[in-house]
Amino acid sequence: MRLKNSVLKLVVLLLLPIGLSAQMTQRVDGIVDVQKWISNSFAKAKVPPFSFVYNGKPSASFITKWDYKLQKMQTDDEGVIKYQVSYTDKLTGMQVKCLVSGYKDFQAVEWVLNFTNTSSKNSSVLEKVNVLDLAVNYNRPGNFNLLHANGSNAARADFSPKLTPFEPGKQQYFSPAGGRSSDDTAFPFFNVESANKAGIVLGIGWTGTWFADFVQKDTKTLWMATGMKNMKLFLYPGESIRTPSINMLFWQGDDPMAGNNKLRQYILKYHSRKINGKFAEYPLSGGFAWGDPPPCNEYSCLTADFAIAVINRYKQFNIVPEVFWLDAGWYTGSGGPDYSGGNWYTSVGNWTVDTVRFPHGLKPVSDAAHKVGSKFMLWFEPERVVAGSMFDKLHPEWMLKIPNSRQYLFDLGNKEACKWLSNYIAKMIEDNGLDYYRQDFNMHADPYWEANEEPGRTGIREIRHIEGLYAFWDFLLAKFPNLLIDNCASGGRRLDMETTSRSAPLWRTDYNYGETTGYQNHTYGLNFWLPQHGTGIYATDNYNARSSMSSAMVIGWKINSNTVTIPDMQRVIADYKAIRPYFYEDYYPLTGLGDLTGDNVWVAYQLHKKSDETGLVFAFRRGKDAPKTIVVKLSGLNPAVDYELTNANDGSKFIKSGKELKNGIELQSADAPGSILLKYKVK
Repeated sequence: MRLKNSVLKLVVLLLLPIGLSAQMTQRVDGIVDVQKWISNSFAKAKVPPFSFVYNGKPSASFITKWDYKLQKMQTDDEGVIKYQVSYTDKLTGMQVKCLVSGYKDFQAVEWVLNFTNTSSKNSSVLEKVNVLDLAVNYNRPGNFNLLHANGSNAARADFSPKLTPFEPGKQQYFSPAGGRSSDDTAFPFFNVESANKAGIVLGIGWTGTWFADFVQKDTKTLWMATGMKNMKLFLYPGESIRTPSINMLFWQGDDPMAGNNKLRQYILKYHSRKINGKFAEYPLSGGFAWGDPPPCNEYSCLTADFAIAVINRYKQFNIVPEVFWLDAGWYTGSGGPDYSGGNWYTSVGNWTVDTVRFPHGLKPVSDAAHKVGSKFMLWFEPERVVAGSMFDKLHPEWMLKIPNSRQYLFDLGNKEACKWLSNYIAKMIEDNGLDYYRQDFNMHADPYWEANEEPGRTGIREIRHIEGLYAFWDFLLAKFPNLLIDNCASGGRRLDMETTSRSAPLWRTDYNYGETTGYQNHTYGLNFWLPQHGTGIYATDNYNARSSMSSAMVIGWKINSNTVTIPDMQRVIADYKAIRPYFYEDYYPLTGLGDLTGDNVWVAYQLHKKSDETGLVFAFRRGKDAPKTIVVKLSGLNPAVDYELTNANDGSKFIKSGKELKNGIELQSADAPGSILLKYKVK
């Protein structure tokens, strides 16, 4: 038996290139029982599906010899199981605890690691921590495909979906830019498709610089690894650190979207903000006539009187949004036009209300919003601090600096600083009557972490900062049970499983405001993974309005101008509120995974509600060079059932069977640009 096991281990190692040897290989056949999966994967004397190097040795060579403990945790949901698994080295005192959870109704497992030095002296070096280190093996041979996406870079192609076929032995490696989890070069969600009509969706939870690594070993086996990109450190006596988290969801079906839709529903049920036990729907937002005339910018010329007048104007027109959103430029030093050199960007760190424009603080504005039945949300950027600002003067010791820059990073990794900031922002929320909190982050953090690293402890600054960010948000969410957090970060550059559990992006990208082609692409791509996100709306015609619709939306038109009409604004808001619930249902892209950034193509997608077999089809003919017609094949329908379809453009109706709709229907638009919205239900 020992010989057989040794041979098996050798075969597995030989299948993997040096430096990419998986901790374990698991067979995946059929529906996965997560209870059994956890029991088998984290069993005593078995190498778990994570790895690390400690004191120069790979964990697979010693972890089965460490002291092992398994503790079942209590949960309030009978569909959820939780365990704490610990591995402790008696000799050095290093301990790794793994909190692992299983979600039976989604075939999903997730875990996070915590390392602790339980000894009285510095630990040996800990490095190359792969939170996930696993090779999966399927019974049917064939190539694997990887569905993934761009991050956000203020571009038309933000969040664009990509399908990459694997080649045996070729590595596919991903990591974001600059220390923000969905910045530009990568997005922390992946769908692995096997030849078995089955696959695995991965969601990474780390709001810093993570990595994901994939290699197809043979026609049945794929190796996967994820973790924090830059980490090589020792721990002080009694010191602990956490790692990124990993979510792994198994799916089966003919269409990989079975996995993506499972992820969307899993996020809504288990990884979204809950208020009164239900997932919190993010709002239809309205602003205060954004974009003041130069030299003002953002809201740097807004006054309390004008803000209250705008709120009352919304009420007068019967178009009150669910939340009034005050963005950058309300704080001391940011106001113009008489302020010398001050603007919203160069005044962060002055987190006091500008009493010249708001003599009684922002409470009168929030009171006005509440009076008309709305909420009030305020923009902050607490992590970026400008030299000479209030925060810098009060606590210069909490500023992380780099050469030749007047921008500092507030050290959330300092527990005293994190606690102080938490209490400070909480008081701002209370004093100003805020309902929702918007956090931006317009800088790359990586250079600050690297420049201030402790000798021999690469990665500790990043770890402590990310831990501090989570602690800060968790404090606010616990203190204010009805609070929602809007997560911006230069527009959608901090989207991952950990932030998704605490927040949502109401402004998903800083791409050219109101440019509809990009907006369509962003909705098309981000809907693959996340059910909650929003963007702005700047016009009321069908093409523009539908291009901006998502599970959240931000009114960007100026209600004190003649560019829009009151009836059109009322119509768009009524249409949107009727349509919005479908963005939480199953999503199907109808125009493929190619380059959809051009003006000579169609973009179309479907939203399908399983519970009553209703749904919507959005279709956009871009420019005059796009063909007048397109054929789309709908998904999720019952082929034996007839459906009644209504064209929202003209009210015309027609009947098609589910089979006909699956085989394809032709959509036609004489207008370029033009849009079609089909609503369907069972006949």
